[in-house]
Amino acid sequence: MLSCNDFYKLCKKYSFNFFAGVPDSTFKSWMSFLEKNNDKLTNIPTVNECEAVAICSGYHLSTGKIGVLYMQNSGLGKTVNPITSLCDPAVYSIPILLMIGWRGEPGIKDASQHHKMGPITLDLLETLGVPYEIITSDINNLEKTLKKAREYMEKNKQPFALVIRKGIFEKLEEKPEKQTDKPSREEAIQTILKILNGDEILVSTTGKISREIFENRSDKKDCIHDFYNIGAMGCAQSIALGIALNKKDKKIFVFDGDGSVLMQMGGLATIGHYQPENFYHIVFDNQAHDSTGGQPTCSDTVSFNEIAKACNYKSGQVVEDKKLIENAVKNMLKNKGPSMLVIKVKKGARNNLGRPTMPRKEHKEKFMAHLMEN
Repeated sequence: MLSCNDFYKLCKKYSFNFFAGVPDSTFKSWMSFLEKNNDKLTNIPTVNECEAVAICSGYHLSTGKIGVLYMQNSGLGKTVNPITSLCDPAVYSIPILLMIGWRGEPGIKDASQHHKMGPITLDLLETLGVPYEIITSDINNLEKTLKKAREYMEKNKQPFALVIRKGIFEKLEEKPEKQTDKPSREEAIQTILKILNGDEILVSTTGKISREIFENRSDKKDCIHDFYNIGAMGCAQSIALGIALNKKDKKIFVFDGDGSVLMQMGGLATIGHYQPENFYHIVFDNQAHDSTGGQPTCSDTVSFNEIAKACNYKSGQVVEDKKLIENAVKNMLKNKGPSMLVIKVKKGARNNLGRPTMPRKEHKEKFMAHLMEN
């Protein structure tokens, strides 16, 4: 396996000192290394991958140096616009080293949201005209690759990609989380589900939140009231808006995460503009990307409730105590939306957390049938 310290030494040797992006579990140990060694390498965690392209571009424009953009291959899809309209030689010709986690690699079992992007990742890079190397844990080959990437980008002034398979980086020892009085996310979800009457529609974001809702549903075979947005991070709120505007007799709940809201924060403005009275937005804020290894988001400096109100939500509130969640949700339901409730929760999830088991298209058809019949 590739040592994070060895990778760090090669990055320093070839002057790759500036990192920005959205974390991926494929190289979560490297993300941990960056977080702990920010005095050695600059690391700017971003809310989405397009932002990371722009930041790396600004770094190059102001220093002449080349930044590193880390992301999952799902994020590569998001970067197509800035890569083609900003970095491409046909426009400004800006070099960036792309560090791409290869989820859904052909022949390797992975979650269904990666089944399309995985097989087309290399083809997409070729279509974009971005040369790439699939790196291995062999340190000598890696050095040749970084040297090649550096020389190519200096000569051609355009991006170069490192495609990273699962299991390349060594595993780092994880320190236990500090004890906190905040509820777990699953405890908060359990409390809310007990309050709801069962006729509400739930749209949940990608990652652990959808899995925890599913695990706490008694009707796991159907779950016709829930739409689990297992991919398309940040889009749950907008999916829910589309439903709320067309099913005004239903209460529509969004179960969201801090990283997800940050990734597509512009959606709050659209929701506030159209003001669906049946829209209830619950954000579970643990200040982390839980599904990719607990890397920090920037939500510790963000007041989601105040931003929601500034975007024309009718109300926004924050709770940190498990005992206050029940009253906060009941108060939400007494008033017209759109409204937001931010629940501060601790990081992490139980180790035996399951996943939604119904085939995705079958689940979608049952969900649609329920919406159209009611």
